[in-house]
Amino acid sequence: MISNKILGLLGLSARARKIAFGADSVEEQIKKRKIYLAIIAEDSSKRTKEKFEKLCEIYNIPIIIKGNIEELSKAIGKNNKAIIGVEDINIAKGIIKINDGGEVIG
Repeated sequence: MISNKILGLLGLSARARKIAFGADSVEEQIKKRKIYLAIIAEDSSKRTKEKFEKLCEIYNIPIIIKGNIEELSKAIGKNNKAIIGVEDINIAKGIIKINDGGEVIG
């Protein structure tokens, strides 16, 4: 299960239009080096996970595999989105810190 704080930060970045969602869009933005964090739903396909794990490794982007498609999609106000790319470095750092067990200041 994914933390409510992480879902809240995803919602914030969605409202700020600082996310990419869906495989094609996220892949395009990764290649343009505009993604600072990729979040993949645990229930996404094995092929999707493997593809983005390799892509993120090549471009040196942190990746989190957590939550499910429904949770992630609801957080950004969309339907059926298995992958989200965060385009804001500060929000990405905040999500990583929460995921690693830390707290975000503020």
